[in-house]
Amino acid sequence: MKQTNYVRYDNQFHRPRKRRPDYALLIMIGLTVGLMLAVIGLGIFTLFNKDDAQSSSTSSSQPSGVGTTPGETGIVIATPSPTPVVERLSNQNPVLYPATAKMSAEIGTIASEASPSTRGIAQQLYQGDTVISDFNRNPAIQFSDPLFYQSVPGILTFRGNNFRNNAAWGTLGPSVAGTLEQVWEFRDIGSLGSSAWAFSWGGTGWTGQPLIVQWDAEIRQMMNLYPDKKAKENLVEVIQVALDGKIYFFDLDDGSLTRDPINVGATIKGTPALDSRGYPILYVGQGDNNGSAGQIGFRIYSLINGQVLHFQNGLDSRAHRSNWGACDSSPILCADTDTLIYPSENGMIYTLKLNTTLDKANATVSVSPEVYAYRFQLSGVSGSKMGIESSMSIYGHYGYFSDNSGNLFCVDLNTMQVIWSRQLDDDTDVTPVIEEDNGRVYIYTGTEVDWQKDEIGYYQGAAYTYKIDAMTGEEVWQTSYSCWTKKAENSGDDVNGGVLGTPIIGKKSISNLVIFSYCMTQGAYSGNALVAYNKLTGEKVWEYSMNLYSWSSPVDCYDDAGNAYIVMCDSGGQVHYVNAANGQRLTYLQTIRNKGLSNETKEGLNMESSPSVFNNTMVIGTRSGSVFGIKIG
Repeated sequence: MKQTNYVRYDNQFHRPRKRRPDYALLIMIGLTVGLMLAVIGLGIFTLFNKDDAQSSSTSSSQPSGVGTTPGETGIVIATPSPTPVVERLSNQNPVLYPATAKMSAEIGTIASEASPSTRGIAQQLYQGDTVISDFNRNPAIQFSDPLFYQSVPGILTFRGNNFRNNAAWGTLGPSVAGTLEQVWEFRDIGSLGSSAWAFSWGGTGWTGQPLIVQWDAEIRQMMNLYPDKKAKENLVEVIQVALDGKIYFFDLDDGSLTRDPINVGATIKGTPALDSRGYPILYVGQGDNNGSAGQIGFRIYSLINGQVLHFQNGLDSRAHRSNWGACDSSPILCADTDTLIYPSENGMIYTLKLNTTLDKANATVSVSPEVYAYRFQLSGVSGSKMGIESSMSIYGHYGYFSDNSGNLFCVDLNTMQVIWSRQLDDDTDVTPVIEEDNGRVYIYTGTEVDWQKDEIGYYQGAAYTYKIDAMTGEEVWQTSYSCWTKKAENSGDDVNGGVLGTPIIGKKSISNLVIFSYCMTQGAYSGNALVAYNKLTGEKVWEYSMNLYSWSSPVDCYDDAGNAYIVMCDSGGQVHYVNAANGQRLTYLQTIRNKGLSNETKEGLNMESSPSVFNNTMVIGTRSGSVFGIKIG
């Protein structure tokens, strides 16, 4: 943690990108000079042997797919056929097409400050009560470019894929008109009392991102959908978990229920995940133990009949934090190895070889998990500082996450060993986002304002944002933004400022930008800033200011031409529609609860959750108990 006397509130604390000698450029210059000399020599040789060259060229055969064009000097210039463009498949997101990540980066020299040997890390892997040493997963986990994450259209986990870089499926269309319209509302989500505090959990919470899926026709017929929804061709279903302990299912077109809710019976705060193979399986974690005594952890549900296939108790005696078992993290599935990866607030990372069986003929699905539980502990870290609330992002077989102690980790998912660990400058719960750029892999993440002053009340601090080399743990650049926070006598009443939303990695027309959301920039419960930075240098490009604070994550959307737009929700139920190229607002929408009824209201519509977008429809939940469908035009 930074000492408060070093925090610069009125001037971005910016550590610029570290410059290194560009050896690759020097090598390229040398090769270019050598090639030019070779071409000149060849030209001179050809002038003296022109007749022989012409006669030999007429009799020689040409390689298939390569044309030849004689130049003015008589040199024959090969014109290779262009590389064919691989056609996008229907299950691949147009926003992520074509695939750009080579997935070939390897671990380099670990930064000294991030080396496990200097951090005092103790780690164990359990199968049952047995500690396993020299573990090598078989078959090995290996994720690909996010384009290939899933087998069905939709947003199937928090921020869409293993890079955690996208919450929008499809495009907005050929062009946009700059309009937002509230087209439907579901208003019947209830509440549950908190297990530890006086308030009740109501509506949808953080992160609470809805899942959206366009089911395969055969799978749709297997599930317990209402008859009209089962018969609806190309049904797109929205799955929204809620703080009242239920899982709701809606038709994206009109917000009507597609099937009966599943009653988990305990508060769900985080974002669940659908099986990326398109199987009718839902993976969902519990956010509070306000349900059955001793029952807190994560569950695997069959979406054929809504039954529990597996329950993992988070009150795990093997964990360093064995008295708390919530799972706010969004899990992720490695489809090729049938392996579920699920971090927990007890400080464990669970990996489950599911042994899934899907019997389409008999409309059944089952799992028989082989569970591995990995625990780790840094020197000096214990108690509530153990635990993982961020979701894990994955490059190949390297998983990235942050924990309650403000540390960012890289772990090898095939050996279950920490590769590096880096202390950030405050608490962090956001999900790290991955980018591969020119063969290098980077992590973007940020912190809250939480630990910078040991005093009760409101105070101003700095939220830090980082670009980090994912293969070494080395900081590339860092900057900060002044934010406020509320520290209460009871931690349940804390309202943190800083980076609570997961950042945007720009694509298409804004591929040079990374965009962060900063919360409570103007005082207690006041102000939010979207700030776009140059990804290379960390320098600010534009800023969009909002009057109300937000814990929600911004979502980048694109038209058919690749022009970029952002939808951003706030704590007053407003949706901001911003041109992502320059930070200028196109419009904003104030959502209305019970619209058109006698009890219509704009109050209480805190959009603490993060939205998802499918084509030009956005879905967002609120703490009031309403879920809205909003058309983006």
